[in-house]
Amino acid sequence: MIEFLKQGGPVMWPLSLCSVLALAIIAERLINLRPAKVLPDDEVEHLGSLISGGLLEQAEDYCERRPGPLTNIVAAALDARSEPPEGIRQVVVDQGRQEVPRLQKYLGVLGTVASVSPLLGLLGTVLGMIEVFRIVSNQGIGQADSLAGGISQAMITTAAGLTIAIPSLVAYNAFSDRANSLILEMERLALVFIKQIMHQRDSGGVEKPVPLAVPSEGGQ
Repeated sequence: MIEFLKQGGPVMWPLSLCSVLALAIIAERLINLRPAKVLPDDEVEHLGSLISGGLLEQAEDYCERRPGPLTNIVAAALDARSEPPEGIRQVVVDQGRQEVPRLQKYLGVLGTVASVSPLLGLLGTVLGMIEVFRIVSNQGIGQADSLAGGISQAMITTAAGLTIAIPSLVAYNAFSDRANSLILEMERLALVFIKQIMHQRDSGGVEKPVPLAVPSEGGQ
């Protein structure tokens, strides 16, 4: 590997950094941008049952204990439930704007890597060709070994830049689409919860205490 980097010249070091950065971001986004992690089914169902059952205080406590994109939005709506409907919606919109960058975390860096890598590869190609012309001007065209070194440097950096850029661009587009889909789903769920909260408030729903489990005599 070290020998390969040396053959590509100095441009291979920033290209290597780009490849490591891209791999780290792709791995992190694969883990943390899963629908099951951002919008767990059990979390959605539990919040829905608490809110529809009038247990708004308990829903608020649940959101505080399990911070996340959806629970943060629902917590903001619950905190503003005494406001007019438009006020609640505005609070939810504001909180949603704060959650969007968290879902798009590192995607800007990944997009930059996808854009910069082929340019670095092109820079390495230009430097390699400059080396070829320098050898030709100093030694003539008969020095095949020396010429091969410059041509090899030009080709290696081009190939390395494209090898890094292509999967980085594919991953960037895939993660951007996934983040947008999750944002739309959060907005849909937030609207559903807002309607339930306003219904509980307007109908004068009383928050019901959670019944305590009483042990049976046979379990003593």
